[in-house]
Amino acid sequence: MTGKKAGGPMKRFGWLVPAVLVIPFLAACSGVGSTTSAPPQGGGERGVAPADFAVGKPAAVNATAPKTGDSVANGVPVPQAFDVSRSVILTANISMRASDPWAVADKAQAVVAGLGGDVIGLNQSGSKDNQVASLTIRVPSDRFTDALRQLRALDGEVTSSTVDGKDVTDQYVDLKARLSAKQTEEQRYNALLARAATIDEILKIDAALSSVRTQIEQLQGQVNSIATRTHFSTITMSITPAIAPIITPSPPAWDPARTVAAALATLAVVLKGLADVTIWILVFGWIPLVGLAVTLLVARGRRTARVPA
Repeated sequence: MTGKKAGGPMKRFGWLVPAVLVIPFLAACSGVGSTTSAPPQGGGERGVAPADFAVGKPAAVNATAPKTGDSVANGVPVPQAFDVSRSVILTANISMRASDPWAVADKAQAVVAGLGGDVIGLNQSGSKDNQVASLTIRVPSDRFTDALRQLRALDGEVTSSTVDGKDVTDQYVDLKARLSAKQTEEQRYNALLARAATIDEILKIDAALSSVRTQIEQLQGQVNSIATRTHFSTITMSITPAIAPIITPSPPAWDPARTVAAALATLAVVLKGLADVTIWILVFGWIPLVGLAVTLLVARGRRTARVPA
């Protein structure tokens, strides 16, 4: 009886031991399955693989980057810049037609000022009906696309638009490397100059040091020029007056009264001409008559003289 009482509870609750061991195992398996099957956040809708979000991946290749030509202003696509790590000199040329070119030029200046740029050239000429304007604009390169979009959206018709980019990354890196090498060379010459013992050594080191410093200034100027041209982009705008539409006049309808009036006017001209001719004949017509009479008298005199007495 004692054995049955002791063994009964063990048999009754003995199945709990494997259940306690199996439940955590199943929970772990289900957690792994849910983790591997869940889509990555931010890229599930576009089907972007998790590898696209790896560390060091350029931001331009992500699906969230804008595509070239997605933005359109005034019917003209606006290019989008992707790789900002490159040194690119951006320039653009915009030609527009507007009813008031000077007013559009003033609005363009306001747009540039709002983007942190400046106008480095402005020309306005012409009369009231034939005004023209041209601007040379400089804007920060990171606002280049915004500037193109807003300038093309001004009141007017864009007739042509060109965008040009020149990649000078390799040239810029090379200039920086050469500048660094020359600066290191300058430091070495300064160290030699401090240890020079004779005047001849000082003069030679000083001459070499002057040449190196001249090269450093030239390289530094080229580096600064490229840096300025890549940090600021140039946009040239030309605005001409809009061409008024040519209206072809329709032929007038037939008007009998106008025809009668034209006929009477022609008749009056003819009668006037006949009257003028009559007056001329009356004034000068006697001259040929006098000549004819003189001729007849002379002829008759000659005939009388020939008759014998």
